[in-house]
Amino acid sequence: MFEKVIGILFPVFAIVLIGYVITRRLKPDFKPINRINMDVFVPALIFSSLVTMKPDATQVTLLAAAACAVLLPGLLMFALCRFRKITFKAWGPPQMFRNSGNLAIPLFSYTFGDTAIGSAVLLFVVSTTLHITVGMALLSKKGPLSIQQLVKTPLLLATLAALAFNLLEIPVWRPVYEATKLLGQASIPVMLLSLGAQMVNLHLAGLRIGLMTTLFSLGTGAITFAVIYLFIPLPHQQLQMMVLFTMLPPAVMNYLFAERFDVEPTNVASMVLFGNFFAVVTLPVLLWGALAL
Repeated sequence: MFEKVIGILFPVFAIVLIGYVITRRLKPDFKPINRINMDVFVPALIFSSLVTMKPDATQVTLLAAAACAVLLPGLLMFALCRFRKITFKAWGPPQMFRNSGNLAIPLFSYTFGDTAIGSAVLLFVVSTTLHITVGMALLSKKGPLSIQQLVKTPLLLATLAALAFNLLEIPVWRPVYEATKLLGQASIPVMLLSLGAQMVNLHLAGLRIGLMTTLFSLGTGAITFAVIYLFIPLPHQQLQMMVLFTMLPPAVMNYLFAERFDVEPTNVASMVLFGNFFAVVTLPVLLWGALAL
C-alpha cells in the first residue's frame, strides 16, 4: 500500500516542485498561462469528459454529494467562527471551496485512472459554479454573478454544450472530440505547475494561520464525509474520491476573491498557500485511507 501511495503522489508533487523551481529561477508570469488554462484547456477537459458521460443515477447522487461537500463545511464554519469570534467571510469560504482543480483532477486521474476523470470534472464543475455564485454572494455586497455573466464563462459554456450533446443524443464529430480531448490533457500539468509557482509566496508569518486552516479543513471534511457516507449512496470508487475531495486544501480562487473584496486577503493567502503546502503531509494519509476503504 505504501509503494502504491508513493507511486500515485510522486508525479503530482514532482510537477508541483518543477513549477516551484521554474518560478524561483526564471520568474515567469503565470497570469496569462492560468488565463489560457481556465478559458481554454479546462473547458476543453470539461467538454471532452462530460460529452461521453451518459446521464445516470450515479451522477445525480455524485452531484448531491458534491453540493454537500461544499455547503456543509460552510455551515460548520459559521458556527465555529461565531464561537471563536473570527471573521466568517475570511475563514468560511476556504473550507467550502477546495482545490478541486489544480490538485483534485490530477490526483484522481493518477489514483483511479481515466475512468475517474468524468467524475472528477463533475466535482470540479459543481465546486466552481457554487464558488462564483454562492461564494461571491458571501463576500460581495452586490451578490453573486448575474445569469448573463454566469453563462458567458467558458467553464459553464463547455458544461452546457456537453450536456446538450448528451441529452439530445447528438454525436460529436470525432475530430472535434479528439481536439478538445488533446487540449484538455494539457490542463492537468499546467494546473500542477501553477500550484508550484504559487508556493514561492510562502512566508513564515502565515504559518499559524496555515496550520489552523489545515486542522479546520480536516475536521469539517471528516464530518462532511461521514454525512455523505451515511446518507448519500455512492459507488465504491466515487466514495473513495469523496474521502479526498472533502478534505482537500483551499482553492487559489479564495485568495483572488478575498483580494477583490478586501476580506483579510493576507490571512486568506496564508490559508491557501500553507493549506496546499501541508498537503504534502495530509494527502498521503488521506489517500491511504481512501484506498483502504
